[in-house]
Amino acid sequence: MTAIDTAPLGGAGASAPTCVHLSGDIDIFTTAQLRRKLLNTLNYSTGLLTLDLSRVTFCGAGGLGVLLGVQGRARALGITLALTGVPPFMTRLLRVSGLDHRFPIVA
Repeated sequence: MTAIDTAPLGGAGASAPTCVHLSGDIDIFTTAQLRRKLLNTLNYSTGLLTLDLSRVTFCGAGGLGVLLGVQGRARALGITLALTGVPPFMTRLLRVSGLDHRFPIVA
């Protein structure tokens, strides 16, 4: 199951970017919970929400759908959704699906 750990980047100030650390599989069994938690995270995020994918072991089509949906909601709120720690399989998945240009990737 995908674990979600949320922490502010660069300090705990109100304007600090938010980083969400994901781990495990993002599949049909975990996408609904992931969507709920990420949308809830948007309620207290400021200008930047970063998803750390370094511990994600699998991502299916539903997971990509969640990322796109959350990105759309974030954009509507003036929040940039960025990815970090993208594992090689996710890099390939994003490239093959044509989504590699939709998400900013930060080091």
